Amino acid sequence: MTPLVLLPGMMCDARLFGPQINALSGRFPIMTAPLGTCDTIEKLASYVLENAPHKFALAGLSMGGIVAMEILRQARDRVVGLALLDTNPLAETETIKDRRALQIAATLAGDMRRVMREEMKPNYLADGPNQGAILDLCMAMATDLGPEVFVRQSKALRDRRDQTETLRGYNGRTLILCGREDSLCPVERHRLMQKLIPGSTLQIVENAGHLPTLEQPHLTTAALARWLESL
Repeated sequence: MTPLVLLPGMMCDARLFGPQINALSGRFPIMTAPLGTCDTIEKLASYVLENAPHKFALAGLSMGGIVAMEILRQARDRVVGLALLDTNPLAETETIKDRRALQIAATLAGDMRRVMREEMKPNYLADGPNQGAILDLCMAMATDLGPEVFVRQSKALRDRRDQTETLRGYNGRTLILCGREDSLCPVERHRLMQKLIPGSTLQIVENAGHLPTLEQPHLTTAALARWLESL
């Protein structure tokens, strides 16, 4: 049975994949890797590789997807299947780099909760009955991880490389999934990834934004289960 490594998004932990872990852990070996230990994507990828099984399926959401692409660049032969959720293969734009600099400064000044509450959380989700509970969970995860992780992750994202060539020609089974209403990593980015990876499957989840694992857990879990069963 192929083990699954899950990589969460920025300022998130294993709780981001709670519904999927609960549903799939009886059928597949699952581990979740924290992404708060280093301030470059390259080092984070190396950290995951040091602790991962020799061969594994890899699924990452948002920042987790960015780290997953770097893992693929460093050790393509170890990744037997790839799932990229609500993520972006491109390098950071100068506009977002400038915004991150302001967020890092505010966080170092003790204002991380305001940054999360006012600048990041409102961009995450589609409208829905569970929005409040999901936003509360996002804040709890961010608070538990703390400002030092926020700064390290912000720097890693700011300085990341373009991964389009990494994806081009990857032959492993690949699922590309995103929420229809994701404004941070829009559908067009996922169509680009689908074009880069021959034979990849694109699934767009309706009534979901940036966090379909929590917004539409049953649909997301079903897509991941089909992908895992195909490996």
